[in-house]
Amino acid sequence: MDKKHTVQRISNKKRGRPKVRFNLMVVIILTALSFVACFVLYMINANVTGDVLDSDDSSEKTTVTASETSTDESGASSETQDGSQSETETEAPAPQSNSNIAYPVPQSEAADASYFENCCLISDQTLLSMSQYSDLKDVLGSSQLNAANCNETSITSTYGNVTPYQTIQLKKPINLYIMLGSDIGTSAVDDMISGYTKLVTSLHNYLPEMHIYVMQYPPAPAGSETVTAELVDSYNTRLMEMAKSIGVYCLDTNTLLRSSDGTIGEEYWDTESSKLTEDACKAISGYILTHTV
Repeated sequence: MDKKHTVQRISNKKRGRPKVRFNLMVVIILTALSFVACFVLYMINANVTGDVLDSDDSSEKTTVTASETSTDESGASSETQDGSQSETETEAPAPQSNSNIAYPVPQSEAADASYFENCCLISDQTLLSMSQYSDLKDVLGSSQLNAANCNETSITSTYGNVTPYQTIQLKKPINLYIMLGSDIGTSAVDDMISGYTKLVTSLHNYLPEMHIYVMQYPPAPAGSETVTAELVDSYNTRLMEMAKSIGVYCLDTNTLLRSSDGTIGEEYWDTESSKLTEDACKAISGYILTHTV
């Protein structure tokens, strides 16, 4: 009787399946390589476009600076809608003097009367009658205005009741003539020059293309105890120095009206009203037309 043999077959599937082994060292190496690769990419990007953190910080600083600048500019506005100066206005530094200007302005070829169409005169009570006796019609001022208070005293015109500086800011004439000094003998000369200098400097800085003519004050009347020839001459000398330092023009209207004894000519002074005469206004008008730049 034959014996039966039992044959056991081993599945090929079980023999062919590979064994998976966990290798910690390989994982560490792969992680390190990944970190190095990311770091290299980050550095390349930072060198090309700028560091992200620095960029954000810079953007924030720029925003703050722009905001602060906007506030400063709006707060330092030099004039409001009604033409008045803002309280936060700061005075600009005095400009450099112009070495090409001759002092006083020398005689030139006479301009015709149409020249006055582009002129404006600011004066205290000294030349308020110029518009009545000459072709210079645009005269601004008041009897309360003088050299010492010219930056605070308001004058009335079509531009409102504002200071001379604010009026010229709005008017913007081509040629501006200024005669101030009716407070000689009552105000300290230092105060007069200080106020006058501030006005002329502010106007010259605001409208640098405008021609500003500082007019020397007329001679003292004969017999005057308050306004003496020495006081007027000292004041006019400092006016000339002021004009030079700022870089504006100066007219020697004092010599024009002076008599041989150093006082104002009789034909130019009305002793009853203590004002310049019609002849004086006409003489000054003609002098302006023959001393232009």
